[in-house]
Amino acid sequence: MIKVLVIAAHPDDEVLGLGGTIKKHVNQGDLVRCLILGEGVTSRKSSCEDAQKAAVDSLHKHAIQSAKTIGYEKIFFANLPDNRFDSVNLLDIIKIIEEYVEVVRPDIIYTHHYGDLNIDHRVTFEAVLTACRPVGDDSVKEIYSFETPSSTEWNFKYGESSFKPNVFVDVTDTIDDKLKAISCYKSELREYPHPRSLEALKIIAAKWGTVIGKKYVEAFELIRKVR
Repeated sequence: MIKVLVIAAHPDDEVLGLGGTIKKHVNQGDLVRCLILGEGVTSRKSSCEDAQKAAVDSLHKHAIQSAKTIGYEKIFFANLPDNRFDSVNLLDIIKIIEEYVEVVRPDIIYTHHYGDLNIDHRVTFEAVLTACRPVGDDSVKEIYSFETPSSTEWNFKYGESSFKPNVFVDVTDTIDDKLKAISCYKSELREYPHPRSLEALKIIAAKWGTVIGKKYVEAFELIRKVR
């Protein structure tokens, strides 16, 4: 049994980029858990204090429903301020991640891409790499970054910061599970052609499918692999 830990910045990120892949892990008997670092809603107000606790609780409820649908064995919430990770000491975020990595002892970690437009995604990536330094009895053998629709593709930069997938997972058999899971996030879904619409997510998977000759695919950038 492979142990997998997804480290995401916000509720719904853990499905948007890799829901089909996670379902494949679950179907083959792997143990999959998820750490969501941010509470995911307070940036929609002018200050954190303006956001009602009920809105945060509702979003977390959707996350739990989605996790059950896709097959996450456990989902953890760290409740960092939404879209304000750069206001938190990076060391504090690293220590949160280290704590859960020590508990889960994952073989594989999936996290955000280092070139995403969203600051929380970029900070998450940096914190994950630091927390998972290959020293001592580090359990992590593989680290992958996933794309997050409405963030990764909106950072119009080229070169080293662009998403360069080199690992492709055929999710033809699990794409419908992904769409069911993301449908639990009623407040996060948008109408097509927004990237977070059900139609767009299927189109994105189909686009990556054309790259490797499959119907539906999720794409990843391999960051580190130890054999």
